[in-house]
Amino acid sequence: MNIIVCIKRVPLTQEVDLEVDERGTDIRKDALAYVINDWDNYAIEEAVRLQEEFGGTVTAVCVGHEDDEEVLRRALAMGADRAIRVEPGNRELDGFVVSRILAKTLRDLEYDLILTGVQSDDHNAGMVGIMLAEELGLCHAAVVTGVEPRGDEALIRVELEGGVDEVSRIRLPALLTIQTGINEPRYVSIMGIRKARKKELSVINVEDMGLSEEDLTPQTVVEEVSLPPETEGAEMIEGDPSAVAGRIIQIIRERGVNI
Repeated sequence: MNIIVCIKRVPLTQEVDLEVDERGTDIRKDALAYVINDWDNYAIEEAVRLQEEFGGTVTAVCVGHEDDEEVLRRALAMGADRAIRVEPGNRELDGFVVSRILAKTLRDLEYDLILTGVQSDDHNAGMVGIMLAEELGLCHAAVVTGVEPRGDEALIRVELEGGVDEVSRIRLPALLTIQTGINEPRYVSIMGIRKARKKELSVINVEDMGLSEEDLTPQTVVEEVSLPPETEGAEMIEGDPSAVAGRIIQIIRERGVNI
């Protein structure tokens, strides 16, 4: 089973005081650490597990700059066989552009499955995987929490609302967007890191791919980014249950709600 996994390197923003950049359209990232996108980490692990069970190859693909090879090397250390980085230059990237670049990159490769994360930690749009499937004309499923290949099909489990799962069959080749929790990503060992150094990592320049300017023109524009307003924090209500209930009713009435 040949599997392609699309991954991304994202800024680590947890427990960090964020600042809006000079243009007012993004956050300052120069002082932030970068890691593999959390959803993509699960996608790589799922691909490697499927390869270990069914054979085949795993290829990790990333649209990004030289620094982004860090996450490709991590994927190789986890068990991927080879990696591809597409160099976008100074172009602005949105989900539309990234999906077009990935589609052009993957179109002539052999694969039974393409895996992506459900979404990315930085933009949270959840659109690249689905748009890529449309570009390639593939069957697809989103928010997948289980995959069981069965011949030319796969039995998949999809997370729905309210803690409900849907189990269905999908025809291969297909694209699946992987949800966190589908597995437990493995620890990257020193031995895996050493092996990764010997594996193939190729670089493609987007200018050499034959894409049109329309394909490389973003379709979404961020007009302004602002930080949430500071608040006074939560009011902690203490006392016996009847006193707490009375205070809650009082607050609700003060907010203009009739009960």
